[in-house]
Amino acid sequence: MHIWTTAAPPFHKNGYIVACEDTREAVVIDPGDDVAEQLHIVKREGVVVKMILLTHAHLDHVTGVGPAKDALGVDVWLHRDDLFLYERTAEQARMFGMQATQPPPPDRFYAPGQKLAFGNLAVDVTHTPGHCPGGVCLAIGRQGQAERELFVGDTLFAGSIGRTDLPGGDFDTLIASIRTELFAYPDDTIVHSGHGPDTTIGEERRSNPFLR
Repeated sequence: MHIWTTAAPPFHKNGYIVACEDTREAVVIDPGDDVAEQLHIVKREGVVVKMILLTHAHLDHVTGVGPAKDALGVDVWLHRDDLFLYERTAEQARMFGMQATQPPPPDRFYAPGQKLAFGNLAVDVTHTPGHCPGGVCLAIGRQGQAERELFVGDTLFAGSIGRTDLPGGDFDTLIASIRTELFAYPDDTIVHSGHGPDTTIGEERRSNPFLR
């Protein structure tokens, strides 16, 4: 699969475009202030976006949903437990002394054990609360094969974990999500986080100070 990573100030949140190399079908993950770059890549690469997938509903991960939805005309997916945050995007912005346009309502909510597909790729959606109530991990890989790459939002970072001092956050729940859900994947599984560089499950299992 092809993966493009985007980020923009002020939050420098990582957004992603993931495309099937066989069919050029794609998904956009967490369009925020980097949405213009994401849409530029979609046009430049000639990929056909089938879904907008949100790992969670904190401000920096959703500010670009409106422009992405307008440009692409596809469904927006969110976990229902984060709807209260999503519906308060403008209020979240004011907490940071900023302004934001309220994004359009989500079209679909992830179900327990949700499985999605685009092109020849599968998406296994796992609920990983703790950073916020509706955080999810998107495990993407070729259909019929076990190998996955993880798009974890702000659940896990290289050498760190997501903050839990925002509304709906809970430290013990976050640690349990990582240990139970993410650490179930093999050590060589690549982790694409919502901020900072990529890492692997094995590296975080061995050296992450919050998880040792």
